Amino acid sequence: MKAAVSIRNDIFKAADHTASVMGISRSELYGKAVDDFVSRHSSEHVTEKLDSVHDGVESDPAPGSLPEGLQFLSAPTDVAW
Repeated sequence: MKAAVSIRNDIFKAADHTASVMGISRSELYGKAVDDFVSRHSSEHVTEKLDSVHDGVESDPAPGSLPEGLQFLSAPTDVAW
C-alpha cells in the first residue's frame, strides 16, 4: 500500500542514509520503523485493559481474607512447636 507522509528534512536525509547503509529501500526502512513503533506501543493497550480489570479490586486484603486463610491451611500440622 502506498502512503504519503510529511517528515522533517533532517529525518528524511538520515533515513535515506540509513537505508543506503543497510542496503534496503527507503520504503522497507519506513515499513520496518513503523512496525517496530507499533510493536513497542501495542503493550500500552494491554496495560490499559489490565488496569480496567483491576479497577475496584482491593489491593490490601482484610485480615482473615482468603490469602491469609490459604497460608494458614498450608502450614504443616504434624510439627511440634
